[in-house]
Amino acid sequence: MAISFDKAFGVHPHAMLIRSQRAELLATNIANADTPGYKAKDIDFASALKAAKSHQQGGNNMVTTNPNHIAGGSRYVGNSEMFRSPNQADTGDGNSVDIQVERNLYTKNSLEYQASLQFMSSKIKGLKKALGSQGA
Repeated sequence: MAISFDKAFGVHPHAMLIRSQRAELLATNIANADTPGYKAKDIDFASALKAAKSHQQGGNNMVTTNPNHIAGGSRYVGNSEMFRSPNQADTGDGNSVDIQVERNLYTKNSLEYQASLQFMSSKIKGLKKALGSQGA
């Protein structure tokens, strides 16, 4: 009987990739908090995850002209990256980064990434245990 990793892990591998990309974006926002004219960006997690699910189900397959070509396509985030509407009035330099908001979002994103990582780790341990008992 074959093990389906897609069924075993669910959306967690995709969620971890999106959370990783979101962490990079939020860190860039924090790094540019004092850059004049910088606009804060974020990822719409729900639409990115939906894109990942459709990619997993074969929804965004590109046609290749040669069987030796690597199948291409966008990696999950795609059109899910967007500019964040500022919560504060413009300070005159055109920067829309609110450092407190960015730090809170970064922390929340990190916790959610850790939750998916722990889930994946426990699933892998369970699969290894199940496979180990098959050989006896």
